[in-house]
Amino acid sequence: MTAYGLLVSPSHNRVYAQAATELVRAELAVFSERALDGRVRDIEETEIGGVPYVTFSADDLAEQDVRLLSNLSSLYALFQIEDELLRPVTLQPLDLFGSDLLTIQKYSGKTNEYFTKLLLNVTAMATDSPMDLVTGRPRVLDPMCGRGTTLNQAMMYGLDAAGIDIDGKDFDAYAAFIKTWLKNNRVKHRAEVTSVRREKAVIGRRLHVTLGASKELYKGGETMEITVVNADSTGAGRFFRPASFDMIVTDAPYGVQHGSRSKGARPGRKGRPQLSRSPVELLGAALPDWARLLRPGGAIGISWNTFVGRREDLAEILASSGLQVHDSDAQRAFRHRVDQAISRDLITAQKPPA
Repeated sequence: MTAYGLLVSPSHNRVYAQAATELVRAELAVFSERALDGRVRDIEETEIGGVPYVTFSADDLAEQDVRLLSNLSSLYALFQIEDELLRPVTLQPLDLFGSDLLTIQKYSGKTNEYFTKLLLNVTAMATDSPMDLVTGRPRVLDPMCGRGTTLNQAMMYGLDAAGIDIDGKDFDAYAAFIKTWLKNNRVKHRAEVTSVRREKAVIGRRLHVTLGASKELYKGGETMEITVVNADSTGAGRFFRPASFDMIVTDAPYGVQHGSRSKGARPGRKGRPQLSRSPVELLGAALPDWARLLRPGGAIGISWNTFVGRREDLAEILASSGLQVHDSDAQRAFRHRVDQAISRDLITAQKPPA
């Protein structure tokens, strides 16, 4: 049995930093129970040399296991603990690009990029092939993608990703950002915005980006694809094929900054359709369509504000769409405060394998 110490990243914002240690403990526990056969044990917070670490013990961590642990959302450094001395473990994260891809965008209502990474990781662990996060290439959908934090994290991992958002300003902002970022970082790519038509009527806009992690890979046809549709997420099935995603990862409306699908036909200010601020109302309408887009064995991960929706309500909606909710102690340990109006939690569920 080998002892390890995980140093939590010091670069969190103040509020998230207060929750980061408990969140990475829960994330590590999920990694253990879903991908590492329970071999990671005794997860706790320990002070070493006056600095807080998350410590744990593990048997027989292979190189592939270390590759997985290297992607823990708040991991800054990992050490083996030997006779009260720390021996660095060489990390092998999936990251293909610089961190500015995730951090450069600043706007009101943006989900913390560390939490976005955690949500993506925990959702990957909920699939029937959790190690595919490091050995495969799962395809990701964020059906309420906003300005693309989830899409950027998927891109960082080298994954194909797609998103939907009803807000035209967010769509335009993400299209402008990703085109500029790719150009400034000299990443070989093609990007275009086109109209989506069905029966001669325009039903949305689509941004499609094809890029390569290097010039050589791009020229050789080894590319990634990012697709974003500006449309109502409750109609996701109109834009993507059934069973075409391994993971659906999304941040539901918090009832503060976020909104999604049109709320009936009632106009709001300036005659525009109102946006639903209720995660329960939105998910009840959208999840049946989203579930059809998941492959058998794929998983969905949703974060939401517990002040405006109960976990039991979301679990019931997921189950009614034919999904199996993951409900272990580790899966229930992610609730944390964001601000006075937001207490955030996450829930994952798997589509039964064929």
